[in-house]
Amino acid sequence: MAKKKNISKQQIVSWFMDYVLEHDQEPASVYKFCKAYNLEESSFYDYFGSFGSIKSSIFSTFLDNTLELLQKDEAYINSNARNQLLSFYYTFFEILTANRSYVVLVLRSKKQVLDNLKTLHKLREGFTTYVDSLDIKTLDIDQEQIKKFQRKAISEGAWGQLLFTLKFWLDDNSPSFEKTDILIEKSVNSSFDVLEATPLQSLVDLGKFIFKEKMAMS
Repeated sequence: MAKKKNISKQQIVSWFMDYVLEHDQEPASVYKFCKAYNLEESSFYDYFGSFGSIKSSIFSTFLDNTLELLQKDEAYINSNARNQLLSFYYTFFEILTANRSYVVLVLRSKKQVLDNLKTLHKLREGFTTYVDSLDIKTLDIDQEQIKKFQRKAISEGAWGQLLFTLKFWLDDNSPSFEKTDILIEKSVNSSFDVLEATPLQSLVDLGKFIFKEKMAMS
């Protein structure tokens, strides 16, 4: 049987995800992966240099799909930064939920955390760029170096918050992952309350919620 040529990037990604879900692990080699799907090995390398690059592209595609959906929503476009970030989180985690079996299998693998950070590298780049694009108010200080530091602190803090929420979602067993939705609302609102120097009650509520859920999960 002639091997398949002119295969799309998305088809290779789809095959890879199916293989991982069916075998509970990634293929042993590119050769064996291509053999399983009767694919020319050169066609694989037209798009990807390794399985690591596929895994990384999958998570960045989740991000791209999220932003594409949001840009079609007029209510999102006309919202402030706080509500835009909330909409991002809800949409992003809906997409993750649609692919939960794959996400859980990949991020809960027995490999070191460093491997997962590599897998999420493109997601991190795209997400921090997205956060930088939001009209988030910072302290009005007329010094460029401090402004850059503030923006950097916001984007890096937002990335840490996303990772924390992702970890919470992986452990969330509530119906429709409603506890993750609560965490998203409380954590995003708390972050903006700090930036806007509003009362700290939302931070207290967030702390109580996280403590309660961690105790329940332990």
